[in-house]
Amino acid sequence: MARLHFRDRFFTPKVARAVTSPSAILATGAFAAVGALAFGPIGLLAGLVGYAGRVALAVPRNERGPNIDPFAVKEPWRSFVGDAVKGRRRYDEAIEDMPAGPLKERLVEIGGRLDTGLVEVWNIAKRGQVIADARRHLNPDEARWEMAQLAPPGTTIAPGSTNEQTMASLQAQVAAADRMDRVIRDTIDRLRLLDARFDETVTRAVELSVDAPSGGTGVGGLGDDVDGMVTEMEALRQALDETDQASPGT
Repeated sequence: MARLHFRDRFFTPKVARAVTSPSAILATGAFAAVGALAFGPIGLLAGLVGYAGRVALAVPRNERGPNIDPFAVKEPWRSFVGDAVKGRRRYDEAIEDMPAGPLKERLVEIGGRLDTGLVEVWNIAKRGQVIADARRHLNPDEARWEMAQLAPPGTTIAPGSTNEQTMASLQAQVAAADRMDRVIRDTIDRLRLLDARFDETVTRAVELSVDAPSGGTGVGGLGDDVDGMVTEMEALRQALDETDQASPGT
């Protein structure tokens, strides 16, 4: 599974249960009271440390993979990554309490593909951020103004002149900005669609977990849909890689 940032691993139902568990609170209080009577403030501190340790043990460990932190990118990329992280977590929660068997095993396999999809969303968001940052360094409006000053209506630029070369450079700046704008808009639209499909996958997994006694006849279609979604994500990320490589030259 992809590595999640600590805040995403902390705010989970498992940790919440550890924090609010009556048995844990009572045990900590009793231990702290006994410790305080026996050892004074140090005993009280030991009880609190024990409670914190119990909560820490409940935080899910990161598996090998990239460290995904939605707050490492700006909006709108942050929201896309955050939604994907939440969706992936809800998927695990949906199948966590399912009885062991072929259906759960298949859903766990599909979860592995969702991990790949989550990593792709993260990579797409980072590429999108790079392109957006590069776009902010361009000023096509100023380039257009300079073009208008260089060649007012009714004038002609002499072929091979310095002015012609300047005009070509200004036109290239405007074209580059327009291309980046199209890439950013298209990426946001496609990420929005992929995020919606990610959420749909989670919803279908929840339905299958409820319908487990019937054998989950729709799991095959779910697996195919997830494979298709991940393939689209990979294609989008590869396209952005190419655009990202072209950006510095532009």
